[in-house]
Amino acid sequence: MKTFNVIGCGRVGQTLAALLHQHAQVQVQDLYSRSFSSAEQAVQLVGSGAAATELAQMRAADVWLLSVPDAQVAVAAQALAEAQGAYLKGAIVFHNSGFLSAAVLQPLQALGCHVASAHPVLNFASPHTGVRQFAGTPCGLEGDAPALAWLHTALTAIGGRCFEIASADKPLYHAAAVFSSNFTVVLQGIAQDAWRSAGVPPELMRPLTEALLKSTVDNVLAMGPAQALTGPAARGDTAVVQAQGAVVKDWSAPAGEVYKTLSALAAKLKQDGHTQP
Repeated sequence: MKTFNVIGCGRVGQTLAALLHQHAQVQVQDLYSRSFSSAEQAVQLVGSGAAATELAQMRAADVWLLSVPDAQVAVAAQALAEAQGAYLKGAIVFHNSGFLSAAVLQPLQALGCHVASAHPVLNFASPHTGVRQFAGTPCGLEGDAPALAWLHTALTAIGGRCFEIASADKPLYHAAAVFSSNFTVVLQGIAQDAWRSAGVPPELMRPLTEALLKSTVDNVLAMGPAQALTGPAARGDTAVVQAQGAVVKDWSAPAGEVYKTLSALAAKLKQDGHTQP
């Protein structure tokens, strides 16, 4: 069993550490976070390991997870390289960014580490929900062969469905995840704001959202986007689209632009089966 250290004790880092520990894929050693209390909380959730106060004090490990925000991955990689130096040779180091490739870990690769990225496609609302919901989660892997081999085995063991993606394709791959998850949430926010402005009673907001969102998800999964699509743009009702778009624009200029763009894409999707030429 490989020894395992974590840098960054956010929702993803805690979830993966807990699952890898529960499924006996790693021996969790040290967990580090900029906030020591966060590292202590992570130890409690994971059920193993010790909170670390400095990178240099962390024990040598076979596998390191850098679970930090995208803007901090390169910084964390450089800091780890400087703190651990030659002790890292031969170790596997991976990060969780869906956008960045393993190349951002070059300072560690230069020390002889095997580097990779592993992006679980899941909405990590909290570590507890992440642990409960992880089974069946697709995991996009990218990096060098030794790191990929271990990640594929370990993440499959905890319920992940692993697939490899080319380094150059990661930005577009991650943008697709943003459209599928994050922007869906934004659209629900716009819808609820519009219902509120239109005078829908507050007690009906949840039933409206639930009825439409659940049926839409079920239909997309059952039939695919083109067949599941309904509404004026899908029907080719140009007059309604234009008139409604003008109303939305008067209510909110940014929402009006979103409405106009998505209506055009909806018409193309219904006609051609896809949104791109």
